[in-house]
Amino acid sequence: MADKDKRYSELDASRLSVAPMMDWTDRHCRMFHRGFTRRALLHTEMVTAAAVLCGDRERLLAHHPRERPLALQLGGSDPAMLAAAARIGVAAGYDAIDLNVGCPSDRVQSGCFGAALMREPRLVAECAAAMIAAAGPVPVSVKCRIGVDEQDPEAVLPAFLATLAGAGVRRVAIHARKAWLQGLSPKENREIPPLDHGLVLRMKAAFPDLAIVINGGITDLDMAGGFLERGLDGVMIGRAAYRTPALLGAADRRIFGAPGRDVEPEAAVLAMLPYIEAERMRGTGLQAVTRHMLGAFQGRPGARAWRRRLSENAHRPGAGPELVEAALALVGERAAA
Repeated sequence: MADKDKRYSELDASRLSVAPMMDWTDRHCRMFHRGFTRRALLHTEMVTAAAVLCGDRERLLAHHPRERPLALQLGGSDPAMLAAAARIGVAAGYDAIDLNVGCPSDRVQSGCFGAALMREPRLVAECAAAMIAAAGPVPVSVKCRIGVDEQDPEAVLPAFLATLAGAGVRRVAIHARKAWLQGLSPKENREIPPLDHGLVLRMKAAFPDLAIVINGGITDLDMAGGFLERGLDGVMIGRAAYRTPALLGAADRRIFGAPGRDVEPEAAVLAMLPYIEAERMRGTGLQAVTRHMLGAFQGRPGARAWRRRLSENAHRPGAGPELVEAALALVGERAAA
């Protein structure tokens, strides 16, 4: 445990992190992203505490050691269940545990957790305190919105953060948008409510001892670096990292100051070939892995040919590394042309 804690703190991985994203940041996606950056903190999809306690735990918590540093994001509103799930997550080898107080989906609302918990700061504090006690030296964070529905973020968010800090929370990731629990879909909730990055910056000034990570609408490392220069403790990138994963290739140098060359998409793809073969031997279809790799060459010659070759053929029985190599060759041909 001590070695793992040392690694997490030395890297200060949450200086740049890839957001937890439902249906996207599964173990295959995380392996691909790790090929671009050794230092950024990766997150699982949200897993409910009830699923961890009563479901297929081995499948839900499965991850490769190479994915680390890696955070497990939990959803729920029962302090005892969340504490038990956090304890299991620590035992499973996760470097950090995160509580979801930001997801606006109907399914999450019906379980009285996610963004709906912005209305219940005391309950969130109880949940977080229980998780912190259960996780021991492994850090516990909270990911939230700036408010929900008709709440006034200028009033609600400071009170919410003060309550969390009082419960022992030391790191909060803030998605700089409201969540509208009625009338907007989860997709619309990621795009329609206006961003208020300024409010998040003001929260850092108001809570200097609280590590604050900003999320929402961050499209590249220039933008990420700008927020770090303005005093925020970390930047969390979501859809941009998924759709254009190559932007992560410069993260270790630009965000963490690590020596060495940036990682090009070709190298990240080649690094996935042994993993793809190992997964094929386990019975995993190629499409389950390559669906997360389609954006590898976004904006470059050959990107369309790469996507098309994989999209049209990865579902075929027996497809494996050779198909990925053939698609990669197309990228090289287009670049040469």
